Amino acid sequence: MIRDLSSRLTGEQRRYLRGLAHDLNPVVLVGQRGISDNLIENVEAALLAHELIKVKVHGGDEIAAVAQTLRERTGAQIAQHIGHILVLYKPHPEDPEIKLPT
Repeated sequence: MIRDLSSRLTGEQRRYLRGLAHDLNPVVLVGQRGISDNLIENVEAALLAHELIKVKVHGGDEIAAVAQTLRERTGAQIAQHIGHILVLYKPHPEDPEIKLPT
């Protein structure tokens, strides 16, 4: 299901982003209370600063719903989902640093 959420990225682009994200630590934690407006603001700020971030989700049963909500509310793309970790990508609107393969 989560793979469908990242349909705008090609397989090659997802592989490239996964490689870049390998050594990253989660910068946002989604706790038991789920997604709040403040959490969305934190995700957006992290994406603006880094373009590629990891998000750790506490409740594994709800990870697909969390991924979809984050994608819809931030405009980010899901590059990867492993266990409780999501990798989100959103290029900087003015000066993107990550150049995706075409």
